[in-house]
Amino acid sequence: MNIFKGLLDIFFPPNFTCDICGKEIFSGDNLCDGCRGTVTLNNKFTCPVCGRKTLTPQQCLECKANPPLFDMAASPLVYSEGVQKLILKFKKGQPYLKEYFGRLMKAKCAVFADAEAICYVPMTRSTERNRGYNQAYLLAKELSKQLNIPLIKNAVAKVKKSPSQKSLTRKERTENLKSCFKADKSVVGGKILILVDDVLTTGATADAVCGELKKRGAKKVYLITAASVEYKGEV
Repeated sequence: MNIFKGLLDIFFPPNFTCDICGKEIFSGDNLCDGCRGTVTLNNKFTCPVCGRKTLTPQQCLECKANPPLFDMAASPLVYSEGVQKLILKFKKGQPYLKEYFGRLMKAKCAVFADAEAICYVPMTRSTERNRGYNQAYLLAKELSKQLNIPLIKNAVAKVKKSPSQKSLTRKERTENLKSCFKADKSVVGGKILILVDDVLTTGATADAVCGELKKRGAKKVYLITAASVEYKGEV
C-alpha cells in the first residue's frame, strides 16, 4: 500500500465532500441528498441494442434504421444534469471518480459474460498529454480490476485528430471520424471485447472504433459507458 495515499485517506477520507457540489457529507456516499436527485440511474426500460433509456423495452428507431457496429451496449447512468457535472469533473481533473463509475459499470457488464478482454476509446497523444490522462483508459483499467478481465492497453490508437464533435449531427460526426483510429490485429484478432468510453451520445465514435476493431479481426465488440443520452423518440 502506498504510504502517502494511506495518510491522505486518514486525514482527507474519500467521500468527505459531495462529488458534485462539494458540500460536506459523512454518510460514506459520493453525493449529498440534494445532488443525488440530479443523478438518474439507467435501471428501467432500455433499448436492447444501444442500452439507452427508452419509454418501452424495445429496440429504438435509431438502432433499427442504422444498426450500430457494436454487438450490444450498456450504461448505468442517464446523461442527466448531475451526471453531466460528474463526467465533466472526471474529465477535467478528478480522476478518482473512476472508482464511482467503475462500481456502477461493473454491474451492467453482467450481460457481456463471454467477453475475453477490455479495451477503450483512445485519444491522440497530444490531447492526452494536454489533459493529463485518458478518462476512458482509467475506466477500462478500473473495470479490468473489478471484473478480473485482462486490459489490452494499446488495442486501438487514434492516429488523426478530429475537430470538435459537439455541434455535429451523427452523419457529420461519422464523416469527421473516418480514418481516425487504427487497431492492432495481433492483439484484437479473434477476441470478444468490451470497449469502454465515458458517454454514449450519437454513437459515431463507438461505431468508428468498433468498425476498426472488427476490421482487424475482433469477433464481437460490446460497448460499456458510464452514461448515455436518453432516447426520446418513438420505438
